[in-house]
Order: sequence, then C-alpha cells, then structure tokens
Amino acid sequence: MNDTLLLIILALIGFFAGVINTIAGGGSLLTLPMLIFMGLPPAVANGTNRIGIFIQSITSVAGFKSKGIKPSILSVYLGISALIGSLIGAKIAIDIKGETFNRILAIIMLIVVLFMVFKPKVDLANISESTQGKYKLLSILVFFVIGIYGGFIQAGVGIFILLALTSINRLNLVSSNAVKALVVFIYTIGALAIFALNDQIDYLYGFVLALGNASGGWIGSRWSVKKGDGIVKVFLVVMVIAMAIKLWIDS
Repeated sequence: MNDTLLLIILALIGFFAGVINTIAGGGSLLTLPMLIFMGLPPAVANGTNRIGIFIQSITSVAGFKSKGIKPSILSVYLGISALIGSLIGAKIAIDIKGETFNRILAIIMLIVVLFMVFKPKVDLANISESTQGKYKLLSILVFFVIGIYGGFIQAGVGIFILLALTSINRLNLVSSNAVKALVVFIYTIGALAIFALNDQIDYLYGFVLALGNASGGWIGSRWSVKKGDGIVKVFLVVMVIAMAIKLWIDS
C-alpha cells in the first residue's frame, strides 16, 4: 500500500480514536493494531501511540473548557498520583512479553466486566460529589494503580478512570470526562518520557496519529457535553463489549 495512503488512514483512525478516547475510552484498540500493521514492533507502537494521546488530551481539555466544564483541583492530585504510577507501568511495558500482556489484559477485563455487572446502581443526580476526606485519599490510591496500567498500555484506561470517578467520587459522566482528560495529560508526560528515553517512538507516525487524535479529542469533548451523560454511557458500554470481544478472539 502507498505510504501516503497509509499515513492518511492512520490520521483517520486517530480521529475516530480521539473521539472514542474522549467520550469513553478504548480508542487505542484502534490505533495500536494499526501502528503494528504499519510495521512497528509492539513496544515502539505502544510508545508512538502516546504522542497522539498526549496531544489529544490537550485539545480535549480545551474542548471541555470551551463548553464551560473545568476540572477541579482533584484532577491535579489524581494526575500526579497517576503520573508516578505511569513511570512504573511504562518501564514494565518496554520489556514485557506479548503473551504476558494478553494474560494481564484478560484478568483486567474480567474485573471490569464483573464490576459493571454487580456494582450497585447509584443515582448521581441525587447524591452529592465525594471529593474530600477518605474519598479523596481512596481515589488518589486508585489512580496510582490506574497510572501503572496507563503507563503499561493505554488501551481502555479511560474506562477505568470513568468507573473510578463515578463510583468513588460520585461525579457525573460529563464532569468525569473533563477530569479524565486532565489526568491523562499529566500522566502521559511520564509515560511518553520513558518510551522516548528508551528510543521506543516513531515520531513521524506519532505526529500523524496526533493530528487525528487531536481533532477527534476536540470534537469528542464538545459533543459529550452537548449530548450529556446518555451518549457517554452508550460509548462506555460499547467500548467495554468491543474490548471483551477482541480479547476473546485474540485468545
């Protein structure tokens, strides 16, 4: 296939991934296979993907801000905690074997599915946000673990962030997405640095992907605010199902 056409396809896939990542999470399930298909080793594809995620998170934050949605100071605390975790996760990702990765992802997906099925229903409209005291401490600890996973492999991290913010801190899904965008921006700095220092990034592919991611992130952030929680819930469920099916087929 023509190299120029491949780059155009990569940018288009990046756009759709940017929308999905901003609204729910799981867009890297599109971009990572594409980067590998284009000839990058898995570790390099993993690192290259972070350029798109980093740029996308900037436009996502800007998109939410343009709609009057600004993440609270809690986002900074969670972002710093995730940043520390991401340094650990990225270091692991550089050396881990593909078979081990699949087993870890299988376990994580099982936990997520079970959590979504059995977690108690919460009426977020009638419950105040829980962002102080023990809830703040618990979320900081949880985001350290999320940061490790995010540094290890980006795919699906948005789903875990949304689950944590809505379950622990009682944030509605639109506010959670705004927090998610800032948290991802902060921790991706660390993950990107680790991959770059270990020469695990293809910068041409990374910036082409970033062009698509950034556009999708901007549109996705503004769209999710306009459509409200309903559309976010739909994307969340769809992406979890899609990830589970892909994992089943790969196994």
